[in-house]
Amino acid sequence: MHGMDRDPIFTPEQVLENRGRVAIFIDGSNLFYAALQLGIEIDYTKLLCRLTAGSRLLRSFFYTGVDRANEKQQGFLLWMRRNGYRVIAKDLVQLPDGSKKANLDVEIAVDMMALVGAYDTAVLVSGDGDLAYAVDAVSYRGVRVEVVSLRSMTSDSLINVADRYIDLDGIKEDIQKSPRHNYTYRPLSGTPQHHNDER
Repeated sequence: MHGMDRDPIFTPEQVLENRGRVAIFIDGSNLFYAALQLGIEIDYTKLLCRLTAGSRLLRSFFYTGVDRANEKQQGFLLWMRRNGYRVIAKDLVQLPDGSKKANLDVEIAVDMMALVGAYDTAVLVSGDGDLAYAVDAVSYRGVRVEVVSLRSMTSDSLINVADRYIDLDGIKEDIQKSPRHNYTYRPLSGTPQHHNDER
């Protein structure tokens, strides 16, 4: 065909930038353990900005198991609700070994499917292979899927059905809380040092 040897009209970067409307689905437990592995604390405002990356955000869902007695967790989830996240919470269930768990795969899968048509790109923050079937299903409905997770915690089956895979290790600087300033007063040579700390 005439002109086939010319450079493509779009570079791969330009194609990736055309994400349309974005919906974000975050498996809270999966992200928590990934952050532990990376040795970072997630800044959820930075995370939202990084995952949206200048596109039009439809909604950002955060799925998590909750312990109703944990006031600190309740405070965190209230902050999340007020700062751009739709929190989907499920009570933790005690397992025979004494540990507590809540599985929100079904909720994530249902929401991904239910909103098809309202968004163009799904950003799934999870490495759970059980979600591969849902990702495949929304892909067939015309959705582009980006999977974001730590490689060591991500199922190959999930990566195989995603349009793009992003390793959390590669973006950790963009999503972690800045190291806090040291607020302790250390007297040097017997004289107290006065700090003008900016909080």
